[in-house]
Amino acid sequence: MNLSETQPLLERQLLLQLGDRLRRLRKSQGLGTVEMAERAGMTRNTLRAIETGDPAPTMGSYLRVMSALGVSGDLALLAGDSLHFAPLGSAGARSVRPAPVVEVRISADATRHQLQDLQSLALHDQAVRLAKAQPEVLELAQQTLARWLLKADSRSAPLWREWAEILKTRSWRKVLGKTRHAQQLRQASPLVTALPAEVRQRILAQASALKQGVVLGHTPQLPVTEDDS
Repeated sequence: MNLSETQPLLERQLLLQLGDRLRRLRKSQGLGTVEMAERAGMTRNTLRAIETGDPAPTMGSYLRVMSALGVSGDLALLAGDSLHFAPLGSAGARSVRPAPVVEVRISADATRHQLQDLQSLALHDQAVRLAKAQPEVLELAQQTLARWLLKADSRSAPLWREWAEILKTRSWRKVLGKTRHAQQLRQASPLVTALPAEVRQRILAQASALKQGVVLGHTPQLPVTEDDS
């Protein structure tokens, strides 16, 4: 599976890892959430969302946290003019040395249920998008939930009753977080049952590829010399 086919799940995993790193950095510097939020100029709820890898906060919000923690240098390098890649055979390329190749392997830890929860998040992300765009998806989930609620003796009944309110009010943030309760809601979810089979299979395939590890990097190129230009 190529990179473009794993992109949605990969992007979510990168955000989760970034949020976790920022949280650990904050703690290592002895900063509480109140002080950190004040330094970054945001609410504690926004800070919590960032530290859980929530895609809802803006890129600027992530940058403010990185800046407050002193780790924005790498991103500044990427955005600056000093980082330049000359295409093969371009007139401006005069170096006889090949550009360095940097590879980063991104994977999710299946041994700690990380991959399973990432997969669940991706399924719910997609299900929420479809529910917003296609009312019939939401109706199908509500019909499934109604059948489940007839099983009054089920251990999941309290979660299903909460799901009834979530589907009614469209309170999607309750199920897209990284809290323990959000995980429990996803495990008892009627929403993903409304996903088309091909969508579900695509996300499962992405999760399988991520389990093996996805390499980000540049394909090595032949060195460019003056004779080549």
